[in-house]
Amino acid sequence: MLSRETRRMAGMLLVVLPTVLYGGVSLLMMLVDDRSGYMENPLRQNLFRAGHAHAGVLLILSLVALRYVDESLLSSFWRRVVRAGIPSAAIFLPAAFFFSVLSPRATHPNGFIYLAYVGAFVLATCLLALGIGLLRSPASSQT
Repeated sequence: MLSRETRRMAGMLLVVLPTVLYGGVSLLMMLVDDRSGYMENPLRQNLFRAGHAHAGVLLILSLVALRYVDESLLSSFWRRVVRAGIPSAAIFLPAAFFFSVLSPRATHPNGFIYLAYVGAFVLATCLLALGIGLLRSPASSQT
């Protein structure tokens, strides 16, 4: 049984997930009707594609990880950190990719790219905490 906090976070993630779909449609529109100069900048193409992919994959990972939070042997503090941390990586990493090349003429990423390191650190910390919490939890009896 999922806790109220876990169900609430899962509900929020499911409500947010269509924004990733919207982002995919936006990328498709830029490919089809290139008034934005999107196709003229390979760096921007690659980072926008990476941002979109990371957003979708990390949101799905967040939903999967939430399933295990309440089964882990973690303190309530660490459960809150994991519940919020993994989805926050789904914000930090894509934001780093998108905001670092907002200008159609960008030739290299700007300082926003460092958000990717923040997101990667938060994600790794939360995944390790959840994994350790699951390894420490007693095995459930299977009938």
